[in-house]
Amino acid sequence: MSLRGSTTVPDRIFASLPYLLPLIEVFAFGQFLLNDFPFLGIIFLPLLPLLRIYYGVRYAGLIIFFALWLLVVRNDKISHFIRFNTMQAIILDIVIFLCSILTDIVKLVPGSGFAMQTLYTTIFMGIVVTVVYSVVQSLMGRYAEIPAISDAVYMQVR
Repeated sequence: MSLRGSTTVPDRIFASLPYLLPLIEVFAFGQFLLNDFPFLGIIFLPLLPLLRIYYGVRYAGLIIFFALWLLVVRNDKISHFIRFNTMQAIILDIVIFLCSILTDIVKLVPGSGFAMQTLYTTIFMGIVVTVVYSVVQSLMGRYAEIPAISDAVYMQVR
């Protein structure tokens, strides 16, 4: 569904770019899955230069987070479609941060190796599927409706 008018091709491309942030952030959770199935690493091969830059620059995540928030989401001159997708990518990034806190708590439990692998793989697959869905919807010019997350986005983006 395309609210607030139609979207142009550049809008669709720019709306899908912020989803690189949660995809890069969640990559750390994919360690168990990618170790068990190394051929899946081929899919993420194009992200390697971005991963090196992202993890090579101190506080890159925080800088990108605030840049997207201040320069895109709060800028009324940018189309609603781009701002919506940017805010949705930011909230997905916040979800990943909250999941990392959860995994830190689970790590404290002795003998939680299998639980950690399951939790890491579930978080990784869930975020990757959500990002792929959102990017496909964005490229098609539709708003990606993700339960609870999209509702929070609509509250933030006017």
